[in-house]
Amino acid sequence: MLWSASWICEVSSANANRKTLKSSVRPGWYYFGRKKDTADLEWVMWFSTFREHILFALSGHVLFAKIFTCLCVCPQHRSLVYMVYGVLAVWTSMGWAYVGLLLSHCVLLYSVSLVKLPWLCWVTGLSTLATFKCEPFVTWQAGLVEGDFDLRHILFYGGCGFTIMRCVSFSLENCVRREGSYSLLELLQYNFYLPHFFFGPVLTFDKFHVQVNRPVGSRKEGEMWSIGRHALFHLGGIVLVDVLFHFLYILSIPTDMKLLRHLSDWAIVGLAYTNLVYDWVKAAIMFGVINTVSRLDHLDPPKPPKCITTLYVFSETHFDRGINDWLCKYVYNHLGGNHCDVLKELVATLCTYSLTVLWLGPCPVVLLWASLNCLGLNLELWTAKLFSMEPLASFEMAMSAAMSRRIRAIFNTFNFWTIVLYNIVALNSADFAKLVAKRLLLKGFPFTTVAVMFVTYCLIQTIKEWERRQALMNRFQFFFHIYNTMNYLIHKTFIFPPVKYLFNC
Repeated sequence: MLWSASWICEVSSANANRKTLKSSVRPGWYYFGRKKDTADLEWVMWFSTFREHILFALSGHVLFAKIFTCLCVCPQHRSLVYMVYGVLAVWTSMGWAYVGLLLSHCVLLYSVSLVKLPWLCWVTGLSTLATFKCEPFVTWQAGLVEGDFDLRHILFYGGCGFTIMRCVSFSLENCVRREGSYSLLELLQYNFYLPHFFFGPVLTFDKFHVQVNRPVGSRKEGEMWSIGRHALFHLGGIVLVDVLFHFLYILSIPTDMKLLRHLSDWAIVGLAYTNLVYDWVKAAIMFGVINTVSRLDHLDPPKPPKCITTLYVFSETHFDRGINDWLCKYVYNHLGGNHCDVLKELVATLCTYSLTVLWLGPCPVVLLWASLNCLGLNLELWTAKLFSMEPLASFEMAMSAAMSRRIRAIFNTFNFWTIVLYNIVALNSADFAKLVAKRLLLKGFPFTTVAVMFVTYCLIQTIKEWERRQALMNRFQFFFHIYNTMNYLIHKTFIFPPVKYLFNC
């Protein structure tokens, strides 16, 4: 999703200062007399204000790519067509000065990547990214954008931010390439792929390069049916969210602290949970729309984020799988190794969330959110280390597998609500997060606290059992695949006749 420093700070300050619901609840379905929750500016932008523009751009990409894919079978020409359409679309919406600005950043990072020094690529990439967060560089670069329309501010930060992330990925992959270097044209083809350009998701260069250069053959059986089914599913999700916005004002209610004080403890806790579920649904739908277009282009885009209901550990918490994969590959896993050493894990998490703060834009809300999640991620490792030491390790070894899962689920229950509280800080406001914590842990104790924790415990136990069965099923499918492979080798080839005889017996 699109995040920028000024956008997040603006929404956070608006949430803190809004006293009533009048500014975010506006006329909706006239014939039914229902008003609509419009507190989420990003959703309104995508599916109300600028939906025709976004739909026109993505549809044009699909048609343009399909026509030239039929004419040019060569993969290199196919990626070149994507780049040409992307450049034309960016130029039409933002002007040639903006295209020139992005090209200058691409050329700069490409030139640095030729030296093949990863640390120099990092310094250049982070410095370039910082120019979009600090004055007077922001004002000067934003002045290069032509026109004055509502979407200009968002497209500027989205295109520039994702461009730097893609260029850093390209430069780092170019550094590890042993023979020769990638060309500047390959970087431009990677960066100006329109479906991923403004809003993501980020696909690392190594994956994009392999996928876009694959020969375009016939699709797998049922692939087009799968793409169409997912498109209809996302369309149904858009309609469902629009209906809920006319009946459940879950985004506007947390902005009115006076109203929240009159709600029950269960209503406050449910409101916090539904806000996180909505943010996951929004990310899944937005990325799903873009991923549908990417799949039509024979690409394998990042999967949608994991459902918030199944997240009970900080290491799997994310709302943007593309950014998460990017950070894990180049920062978190690179510095943390196998994530068993406490000191390495601390350095890895600090560097990861520092880069995230720079990406989102330094402001109090982002700094608080990053600090809390960094602390939670390290506490998970420290707790795991503690339980791996004696005598706790011996106690767990003496338990049954079911009892061990039950005890771990107790800790995961508290972890789940810690994740909810920490992320509410960024999604809503710090005041709302404080109110939820107070109602859940202090004012609602013991009845609300015990009841909520018990329901969450049962939910996590159900999720753990589902994950266990999925692991067993995947393992069974793996051995079944090996069995089929051996069966093919023995029956279809004349290798090892004695083994073939024994296998048939």
